[in-house]
Amino acid sequence: MYAVIETGGKQYKVEKGGTIQVELLDAEPGKDLTLDRVVLFADGKTVKVGSPVVKGAKVQAKVVGHSRGKKVIVMKYRAKSRYRRKTGHRQHYTTLKIEDILLE
Repeated sequence: MYAVIETGGKQYKVEKGGTIQVELLDAEPGKDLTLDRVVLFADGKTVKVGSPVVKGAKVQAKVVGHSRGKKVIVMKYRAKSRYRRKTGHRQHYTTLKIEDILLE
């Protein structure tokens, strides 16, 4: 059984017992979370595709912790004008452990 959820403007395929890293959520580590934007639900026999979401489908997850991704270096350069800028960015993530996938 698996589901495709949407959070932070991105879609993630999740299975029971798995972990995923999503965009930073405002939740403390150890807290339970219910994600109700389920775009697709499949249980092995049937597949339900939402328009835009599957009605009655929920994913229950537990917040494992928060972390930051690898640094991405951004360079700006203009030829013949002595213009150079170097900046970096580290994205903040929340790690979720998928507890259960429910369909009512």
